[in-house]
Amino acid sequence: VQLVESGGGLVQAGGSLRLSCSASGGTFSSYTMAWFRAAPGKERTFVAVIWRGGTTVYADSAKGRFTISRDNAKNTVYLQMSSLKPEDTAVYYCAAGPRGDWRANDYEYWGQGTQVTVSS
Repeated sequence: VQLVESGGGLVQAGGSLRLSCSASGGTFSSYTMAWFRAAPGKERTFVAVIWRGGTTVYADSAKGRFTISRDNAKNTVYLQMSSLKPEDTAVYYCAAGPRGDWRANDYEYWGQGTQVTVSS
């Protein structure tokens, strides 16, 4: 499975971005999909997950501001981010696996990441 993220960039605090992750080479609809992020000099941390049935879970830092969704017809998972804060600055990674939750080790496939920078 190959994952390719897009949609990152530079945005002012309070702004919005939508990240996309396009998957190929596997049965997208059967995978659990998640977003993680890595701030400069820090480990990768969980942001959000969406299971194949559509159930979602968010990190506390993302609740109320981020929305994860998937379009199985397009083999794509999205992360809509709003009310962005400087502390959201990180490389955002898409992850996929036959099962998983908030633990990075659960996921077999990873994208290359997309940079999100939020200026104050």
